[in-house]
Amino acid sequence: MARILVVTVAHPPEDARIRHREIAAMVEFGHEVTYAAPFRAFGATQPEGLRCIDLPRSSGALVRRLPAVVAAARLMVRERGSQDLVLIHDPELLPALALLRCTPHHPVTVWDVHEDVPAQVGMLALPTPVKVAASRALALVEAVAERSFHLLLAETAYQQRFRRRHPVVPNSVRVPPGGPWPAEDHPRVVYLGALTRARGSDELIALAQRLPEVEVEVLGNAKADVEEGLRAAAARLANLTYRGFVPNNEALARLPGALAGLSLLHDEANYAHSEPTKIMEYMAHGVPSITTPNEASRELVERTESGVVVGFGDVEAVARVIRTWDRDRAARDVIAGRAYAAASGRDWNVDGARFARILQEWVEAARE
Repeated sequence: MARILVVTVAHPPEDARIRHREIAAMVEFGHEVTYAAPFRAFGATQPEGLRCIDLPRSSGALVRRLPAVVAAARLMVRERGSQDLVLIHDPELLPALALLRCTPHHPVTVWDVHEDVPAQVGMLALPTPVKVAASRALALVEAVAERSFHLLLAETAYQQRFRRRHPVVPNSVRVPPGGPWPAEDHPRVVYLGALTRARGSDELIALAQRLPEVEVEVLGNAKADVEEGLRAAAARLANLTYRGFVPNNEALARLPGALAGLSLLHDEANYAHSEPTKIMEYMAHGVPSITTPNEASRELVERTESGVVVGFGDVEAVARVIRTWDRDRAARDVIAGRAYAAASGRDWNVDGARFARILQEWVEAARE
């Protein structure tokens, strides 16, 4: 087994992929894990059973991110003699990982690519020449990283950004036994995940206004520019519940029994090729999805017949689907059954074990 240092300075310590998928899979496999993350900055409790190290949080403009990156780099260098592998999750940590590789007897270095940063740059309110220059710079950084480190990809589509083939570790989910579950008597729909306007925060409020007889439950961190509006709407609308951040296991426990799960992403390039993890989580818990027609979302829902696709920003279409499923629970339950069956074929219990074995193979190869 291997000694592994997992490092993030940008993601919440309770991030589903990092904490509840990958770290859990490593521990189950027998790896010895040290988890370095911004616990205090996010107000997160350090998980029991893991060696944890607190780091500053990286956020905002590039210059404001430097202290967190420097702290992470110092930690990696300090820990290099007691770790077999270092796994990072943030693109801004690539320079720190490169510094680590320059030290003698360095551990195996791995970058887990689970963000489409070039596409994210395209969503920023920047002049076009700046966006073009930034995208080219990021492409160069990724090319250098590919030559220097092991890469793991969260999406098959990410392979297009790189020359060589890399292992894909998908954001599949653990499928609980005993499903699917019927919807509760009182209709409730759920949204699970981070909240921005591009992810449909305004549409969630509008939906609650259109459907006063349906509870709209929202679970996830909201960006500062939308959180105030969500809280104000939740205070005004008796059927809108905004819970903010909820630990992953508690949030998933809220899914069974929901009439529908919502994924109302806008038409952005950043969302076109990434399967929303929330849809797979809905499926794993026997909840039909209502999604907008981003390419990956549409393909997943239509191929598995696990929900309905509506137009971008079409809140009235979302409301019609919910009303239909509320009136015809049998039809809704058929879709829920297909969703649960499809999710059972993509279980993190299988993907997680393969991920942990890949890390072990890289460590063993470095020892030879």
